[in-house]
Amino acid sequence: MKEPKVILAGAGPGEAGLITIKAARYLEKADYVLVDRLVNPEIIQLHASPKAEIVYVGKQGGKESTPQEIINALVVEYGKKDGLTVRLKGGDIAFFSQVIFEIQALNANQIPFEIVPGVTSASGASASLRTPLTARGVSRGVRILTYHDGEHFTNYDWKNMADTTDTLVFYMSSKALPELVHNLRQHAYHDKTIAIIEQATTSQERVLLSSVFSFEDELADTIINQPALVIIGEVMKYYEGPSHVKDHTVSFFKEH
Repeated sequence: MKEPKVILAGAGPGEAGLITIKAARYLEKADYVLVDRLVNPEIIQLHASPKAEIVYVGKQGGKESTPQEIINALVVEYGKKDGLTVRLKGGDIAFFSQVIFEIQALNANQIPFEIVPGVTSASGASASLRTPLTARGVSRGVRILTYHDGEHFTNYDWKNMADTTDTLVFYMSSKALPELVHNLRQHAYHDKTIAIIEQATTSQERVLLSSVFSFEDELADTIINQPALVIIGEVMKYYEGPSHVKDHTVSFFKEH
């Protein structure tokens, strides 16, 4: 009889090969797998034990999905069963994943668990674009953020973000991008490059390029497919287009 244990694991940003060896090995031994919407199905096909019970617990804003409260309850329910439960989430669970509620539920029920990190979308997109997020003399830091309508950023916050040389990476913010760019433009003395990366690291990846000052003319009316990541900063000037070894659909806009 196996002792109950839960593994909270990141599955990476999209491409099946970007799951870690440790997460893949836990999947091979798992009795139960609770799968996030953003997990590439190929990962389950390649690595999950054929005997494992697969439970899909996807979440998606504005569409029918599994509420976080139900996910918490399922993590506890399966975590109490004899055997190994893998809770597999897209990207790295430390970034905007609401994993804290699942951790609290596991702790409250005294269920042993382990966290296995994954490749986050910012790292995946940077690698896929063959462009670093920092570069000497251009950007010394990276800020990982999210922005929704009415997010609590003060004027000081906007000015600080508009003036910084840090690369700004916004998760889950593409729907509010016009407002985000407007606020940056109101406080910016210098223009900055914007890259929107749809479905980063997958065969459906698309890159949209513009700048803070020209966004309204070039991208404001563009339909952005989800999931999408927004990178703002001068490091994006090093982006030279898709690699010849990958099948990208790329839209180029005038870079400033």
